[in-house]
Amino acid sequence: MLQTKQKIFRSFYYPVMPIADLQDGPKPFKLMGEPIVLWLDEQQKPAAAVDRCCHRTAKLSKGELRNGCIVCPYHGWTFNRDGKCTWFPQSELEDPPKVYKIKGYRCEERYGYAWVALDTPVTELPVFKYSDNTEFRKVDEFYEVIHCAALRLMENSFDAAHVNFVHKNTFGDIDNPIPPKVTLTPNEWGFEAYMEIPVHNKLNQKVKALNMDEERTVRKQVSEWFMPFIRQTSITYPTGLIHSIVTCATPIDDDSCQLVQFVYRNDREEDVPSESIIAFDRNVVDEDMEVLETTETNVSLDITKKVENHMLSDQPGILMRKMLLELFEKHGEQEVY
Repeated sequence: MLQTKQKIFRSFYYPVMPIADLQDGPKPFKLMGEPIVLWLDEQQKPAAAVDRCCHRTAKLSKGELRNGCIVCPYHGWTFNRDGKCTWFPQSELEDPPKVYKIKGYRCEERYGYAWVALDTPVTELPVFKYSDNTEFRKVDEFYEVIHCAALRLMENSFDAAHVNFVHKNTFGDIDNPIPPKVTLTPNEWGFEAYMEIPVHNKLNQKVKALNMDEERTVRKQVSEWFMPFIRQTSITYPTGLIHSIVTCATPIDDDSCQLVQFVYRNDREEDVPSESIIAFDRNVVDEDMEVLETTETNVSLDITKKVENHMLSDQPGILMRKMLLELFEKHGEQEVY
C-alpha cells in the first residue's frame, strides 16, 4: 500500500502544523503528496489551500497576508480561506469572477495544531483522553519528519514484541522476550488494546521522568488506534502516574511522514520538568526510528502470507490491516501498490 495513493486517506483530518508556527505568516506543507499553504485568517483561525495561484501558478506560501487573506507574491491576487479570489489589482472589477479561485481545504484548530482534510471528512477529529482534564498538563514533544510509512509507525506502537529488543537499552528486558497478552476491543474507527508490560526502569534512572526509584515496574497500558494513523497510549504506573502519549503520523509522501507527538501527565512541572519528560520519550522515539526508517515504505495489507498470523503480538497489526481493507472496500477502493 502506498499511503498517498489511497484516496480515502484524503478524507481524514491530520495534524499538519503547530498554530504557533503560523503567527508570522503563511507556511508551506506537503500533505499526501500535495503542496498546501497554511495561514491564519482574520479571526486568527487556521486556513489551508493548494499552494499554487490560479493565475501563473506561483507559490502562495511565498506571499503575505492582507485582512486574513493570502496574497500571491507574483501579481498580488488575493484569496480567502474558501479559495475565492477577493481582489486582483490588474482589474477595475470590484468583485472578481467566480472562476478565479483556488482549492481550499477543511482546516480546524485542535490541541495546538492546524488539522487539515483534503477531501470531505468521513469522521470527526479524534477526541483524546485527558485533553480537557484540568488535573493533567500537556507537554509538546516532537514535530519532525520521519522516513517510514505511517502504517509502520502505527503497527510499531501496538507491537509489544519489539520492546525487549529495540528498547533493550532503555526499558525493555532482553532476557524475557515473550510479549504480554493483548486484549483488543474494536470500534467504528479503530480499536483499543490493553496489555500489562513488565519493564526495566533504566531510562527513568537516566532522565528521572517517572519520579520513582524501583529498578523494575509493570506498565498497565491502554492504547487507542484512531484510523488511519493516530494513536494514544496511556501508561499507568504503580505510583498512580499516568503518562499518555499522542502520536500522529501525517503522510507527507509515500516515503515519509510528519511525526506529531505530545503527552498528557497528571503531575506537576515542579516535580518533573518538561525537559525530563521530553528526554524520556526522545530516547524511545530514537530507538524506534533507528529500526523503522530501515523498513520498506510500501506496506502491503495482505495478511494471508505474513508471519504475523502465527504471532499473538502481531494481532493488533493484523486487525489494523483488516480494518483498512474493509475501509477500502466500503468506499469502492482497492489497495494501491
